[in-house]
Amino acid sequence: MSPRVYESHEPDLPIRNMSIYTRMFGSHRPGDIGGFPSFIRAMIDAATGTTVTRGQLKTLTLSFAQGLRTHTATAPFAKRGDTLLIFSRNNFAWPVVLYGSIAAGLRCTLANSAYTSHELAYQYKDSGAKLVLTSEEGISTVRAMFAEMGLSKDVGDMRTIVLPNDLRWAGGPAIKAVPEAAGFVSLPDLLSRGALAEEEKFQGDAANETVLLCYSSGTTGKPKGVETTHQNLTTLVDIVKVAWPPLVPGEQPVLGILPLYHIYGVSNLLTSSFTIGAPVVIQTKFDPVAFCANIEKYKVAYAFVVPPVLVVLARHPAVDSHDLSSLEYMLSGAAPLGADLVKMVKHRLLSKRKPGAQCWITQGYGLTETSPSTHTLPFLESDRKVGSIGFLLPNLKARLVEDDDGLVDAEIGKPGELWIHGKTVMKGYLNNVPATRNAITPDGWFKTGDVAVRDKEGYYYIVDRRKELIKYKGFQVPPAELEAILLTHPDIADAAVIGVDSVEQATELPRAYVAHADPAKVATSEAKAAFSTSVVKWMESKVAKHKFLRGGVAVIETVPKSAAGKILRRQLRDLAKEEVARGEIQTSYKARL
Repeated sequence: MSPRVYESHEPDLPIRNMSIYTRMFGSHRPGDIGGFPSFIRAMIDAATGTTVTRGQLKTLTLSFAQGLRTHTATAPFAKRGDTLLIFSRNNFAWPVVLYGSIAAGLRCTLANSAYTSHELAYQYKDSGAKLVLTSEEGISTVRAMFAEMGLSKDVGDMRTIVLPNDLRWAGGPAIKAVPEAAGFVSLPDLLSRGALAEEEKFQGDAANETVLLCYSSGTTGKPKGVETTHQNLTTLVDIVKVAWPPLVPGEQPVLGILPLYHIYGVSNLLTSSFTIGAPVVIQTKFDPVAFCANIEKYKVAYAFVVPPVLVVLARHPAVDSHDLSSLEYMLSGAAPLGADLVKMVKHRLLSKRKPGAQCWITQGYGLTETSPSTHTLPFLESDRKVGSIGFLLPNLKARLVEDDDGLVDAEIGKPGELWIHGKTVMKGYLNNVPATRNAITPDGWFKTGDVAVRDKEGYYYIVDRRKELIKYKGFQVPPAELEAILLTHPDIADAAVIGVDSVEQATELPRAYVAHADPAKVATSEAKAAFSTSVVKWMESKVAKHKFLRGGVAVIETVPKSAAGKILRRQLRDLAKEEVARGEIQTSYKARL
């Protein structure tokens, strides 16, 4: 029997074999950049209001490419196919250096701006990077990384380019540099050497060359370098257009709070937004007050978010202090989005607007390995299909399978592991053939590890991670479902659920870790214990018996998460093991079934 393969209800689109730079910045007629007038806004610095147009951005990227190619310090390490590492928090230089590097024919590996020198050294070596671009705040970490690798300070500094906080290079204000930045090659140095006549071309088969190396943490082992190709990205920007709302080019900004080193941020904020003509307001990091203030200041129409941001919008007082009426669209990703949280946010925002105002909150789905988007729930269906990740995007195919080898398809309407096939699937994991073989079948299906259900209308719902489902006495308990419910508790700011082993019962017990909305109320161990007990009882009124929190509830300061908002369950499992060893978890709790 042939596999049951699902396709998108949207027609396939032409596949473009070219550089992602050519796709974004190509001019089809005079005064045109990527299909829109060169004079409309492309990027806005949230803190200062500094703005560059599409035409200015193209000039800056080609100037940076020329600087990399010709400066004596960088030229030996900036040949076509060389790798450059970007280690920086969000800043206004990101689009210039990323796409300038790509125009020069380089591949870019993007590192978490919170990395330690040891973590950074691993990525630098594993990716084969030869140069590092860092913000002023990252200089000490980069220097420590090179020292750890056995390189002298002078050699390490010669391989480092600093992105200054000073924005005079973009027509912005002068900002004094930190003393540590003295002596480095800086962004303005590279921008002052003319401009590359045209970008490096990646036509035909060359479009399958790697352009980005984002690192995927996974659930076990060291992070793996995901080889994203030019064609992965050119395909992505075309197929996601069907999911964008009708924004007025150059007039309705997108707010950029997602970390730009993560595939969710770089693909949506620096790539897709540009290809649909939406200017992006780049914010250094997420801060509730700044988030609300920037929406009001720049009349932001659209924001890419993660569920914790929506929790803030549901409860933070800053929402009452700013005019957020321009914000009509939010798309959430990186973690499951609960229906109750969506309703809470919409009710709060719409209650402050005129009758008939709109506020659409939807969600999408994807992974680093799929560049990332594979599904999006249309805004117009976001109320009717709340909780769904939406439909499969064009040019992609999906399977739902029950076994590791893909020999058994899930019955229609039943859960199965989601497999994806299409031109957005990564080339593979860098320097890791076994991991690539485990993730991608010989005929090109990528195993997401997520369990999904497809309804009769073709809408998909993620049940949970295949390896994270809690097995309780023959039942499968999805942590995401319990977390969505916990987030509706008035005193819980954030929550995560894992399974803890019970030797006595020979099963796993669901255990929750929660952050209190008002930490002062649970400052003592007695208060924590009382609150934990109350949450266990509260949940028993919300879920079926096999989903009770029999592993208990622990109050913690913050739920550990990646920068993209994914819960770091491995850290919680390690914490649970320590708690069991100390006798703090009663795994002999008797089931009430």
